[in-house]
Amino acid sequence: MSDRSYRFSHAIVRLPADSATAGLRAIDTGEPDITLIREHHADYVAALRTEGATVIELPKLESFPDAQFVEDTALCLPEGAVVMRPGAPSRLGEAAVMAPVLHRFYDEVLSIAGPGTIEAGDILTTESEILVGTSARTNDAGIAELTGLVARWGYRVRRLETPPGVLHFKTDCSLLDAETILSTSRLAAAGGFSNYRVIYTAPGEEAAANSIRFNDAVIVPDGFPGTAEALARAGYKVVPVGNSECAKLDGGMSCLSLRFSPPKAG
Repeated sequence: MSDRSYRFSHAIVRLPADSATAGLRAIDTGEPDITLIREHHADYVAALRTEGATVIELPKLESFPDAQFVEDTALCLPEGAVVMRPGAPSRLGEAAVMAPVLHRFYDEVLSIAGPGTIEAGDILTTESEILVGTSARTNDAGIAELTGLVARWGYRVRRLETPPGVLHFKTDCSLLDAETILSTSRLAAAGGFSNYRVIYTAPGEEAAANSIRFNDAVIVPDGFPGTAEALARAGYKVVPVGNSECAKLDGGMSCLSLRFSPPKAG
């Protein structure tokens, strides 16, 4: 079975700006510490490099407080990339800035033109399909446009519902391998993962669901021992990285990078 949905050669990250503490958040849980954000970000980059990633570190963008969460701006597939159209108006400029970066690595870079909106935090790419959850940031029109664009590369898109009160679909799930998804109970209960093996986050550790499989490691947010133990028991190499401050900005492990294997050198 193919493993191209979690084996990558490259990752794009963006250095957190001083303005990151003013980023969007659904609930105010306290002021993020910018020094700690940067320390955690450096640990995250180090973890990616340890797993073999060529990491492209983009400069900070002070005019876009959420720009460190690069994943929302694009969907990177082996055949090409699709620039998203974020549902948060303040983030539209982030996608435009990411487009020329992707052209360094892809001959074909498509864009969501609208009027629909879609953010890649709502997109989970598996070996057999692209799962997209509706949310406050991703609507049916955006999903329909994405479906049409990726059809040229042979992908099937399946629309799912994100539970109420959950920012992004991948806030509550992540891919572990070709057959396995890490998920919260509330998301799995919707029935969208019936074709997959599901490992559940431990009770009270729903925030651990936003992890990433990168080559041989599952990079998880630190501080969720029950979920880390369940993953280790299942045979996964678990690499914890601090995320306490990005969590205050609704950010997790997947949000902080675009992970891909480019068809051409950048």
